[in-house]
Amino acid sequence: MSISSQVQESLNKSSWIRKMFEEGARLQEKYGADQVFDFTLGNPDLEPPEEFHQELVNLATNPLPGMHKYMNNAGFPETRRAIATHLSQVSGLTLHEKQIVMTTGAGGGLNVIMKTILNPGDEVLVSTPYFAEYGFYVTNFQGKLVPVNSKTDFQLDLVAWDEAITSKTKAILLNSPNNPTGVIYSESSLQQLKNLIKVKEAAYGTTIYLISDEPYSNLVYDGIHLPAVLKIFPHSLLVTSHSKDLSLPGERIGYIAINPQLPDHELLFNGLVFANRVLGFVNAPALMQRLVSKLQGKKHGVAVYQERRDLLYNNLVALGFKVTKPQGAFYLFPQSPLADDIVFVKAAAKQRILLVPGSGFGAPGYFRIAYCVSRETILNSLPFFTKIAEEFQLNGSC
Repeated sequence: MSISSQVQESLNKSSWIRKMFEEGARLQEKYGADQVFDFTLGNPDLEPPEEFHQELVNLATNPLPGMHKYMNNAGFPETRRAIATHLSQVSGLTLHEKQIVMTTGAGGGLNVIMKTILNPGDEVLVSTPYFAEYGFYVTNFQGKLVPVNSKTDFQLDLVAWDEAITSKTKAILLNSPNNPTGVIYSESSLQQLKNLIKVKEAAYGTTIYLISDEPYSNLVYDGIHLPAVLKIFPHSLLVTSHSKDLSLPGERIGYIAINPQLPDHELLFNGLVFANRVLGFVNAPALMQRLVSKLQGKKHGVAVYQERRDLLYNNLVALGFKVTKPQGAFYLFPQSPLADDIVFVKAAAKQRILLVPGSGFGAPGYFRIAYCVSRETILNSLPFFTKIAEEFQLNGSC
């Protein structure tokens, strides 16, 4: 049986995250789950907040008539109004329900956006490192993903962006707090990027969309301010999910928000709703729409994840690993002791530490650690990280 050449090629480049996750399952079967330290998947170990469970029980015991039926493909009006109200408060803009489209997670939302805006050959620019699935989302609709190098601290390199934006650029895709680095792009760099986009749009006579992928926007540490992308970029769309901030990855609930300053935003809304339907999503899960409408802006697990970040970051730095301290999300992205990050990750797996090579994020020479695991897992892994540091003769382990 044959499959398409595009899918075959994609399988050959398949996600390192999943590959290492599968390796973890093999090692757990061999050594026992408590003897394998799996830092591969951004799958929150925290349960959803108590308010979520209360709303779930309330809906189960007091069901609304027709609550499981189809609704407008954009989602329930009351849910979209709740989100619009929340975003209006955060951004300082005035959003309405017809600027919100409920989606099956952020991944579904990004595919809906790409379907709506891309013509064959259009380019979508992304700062490295980046979430590996972005490339597939873009090529799904015959677009081309163009990586743009970041600075050594993973902040935006405006010189590189100036060189990368061309007449073929249809969109810029930003992810802040970033997966895999945890970096938050500074407001000053975003303002500079906005000015650069304005110059390029005038030069090429085009509209360049700024797509902000924000599933970690409520996981920000140390009192740092997360810049409001909708406020900064007039031609922007925000896409997010509640997979991370409410610990609901399996429920696949998210949304797209359209900047009200966008020309023809009504046409864009209609295009997104159409794409939501014809891609087969039809609508976001009805029950989840009801539940998250009352939980907008809820910050869940921030203190827990910050404590885990500090525990792991401080110990790794003490062992001699070079790491940029994350400002949000729940990932560390240390420099690999070996130039070949894949060889290093395989060596770490022999110590039962499961990591993801930076090559999977367009950044060879690094590796990702997802610290959305239990504190006990982090503590128990530290002796094994010490063995790895000793094996590769890192300064702090001597």
